Amino acid sequence: MADTLWWTLSTALIVVGLAGIVLPALPGTLFVLAGIVLGAWIDGFVRVGWFAVAAVTVLAVIAWLMDYAAALLGAKRVGASRQAVIGAALGTVAGIFMGLVGVFFMPLVGAAIGEYIARKDHLRAAKVGVATWLGLMAGMLAKVVLAFTMVGIYLVALLF
Repeated sequence: MADTLWWTLSTALIVVGLAGIVLPALPGTLFVLAGIVLGAWIDGFVRVGWFAVAAVTVLAVIAWLMDYAAALLGAKRVGASRQAVIGAALGTVAGIFMGLVGVFFMPLVGAAIGEYIARKDHLRAAKVGVATWLGLMAGMLAKVVLAFTMVGIYLVALLF
């Protein structure tokens, strides 16, 4: 009975983590990693050994770093101001309260507003907003790929 509860918790952490990959309010990669480590622990690291756990941990760290780097690289590539980067971060936080559409588009709005405040140039503000948004989307896509790779490694180790 206790094992069933542990396996349920492990699975729930992974599922919530996968949702958290696209919802910035949840630390998705961390939840996926926690669910995988819990699953390995339940079995005494027999089926999901230390090598698989280490590989998944490395992927989690890469995903976490990409989350921060992708938006900054998108913004910096077009020479975004400090205010644009702060605006994108504030837009991301505001977007959490606006549902899925807000999560995807408020960083663009925040970056554009921040850039407009800094440079008073509509066209430049739009360019920076779009570049920041593209960076965020590229980072999110990379996180999704890495998270599913983590789960794939886990499932292969667990089942085979």
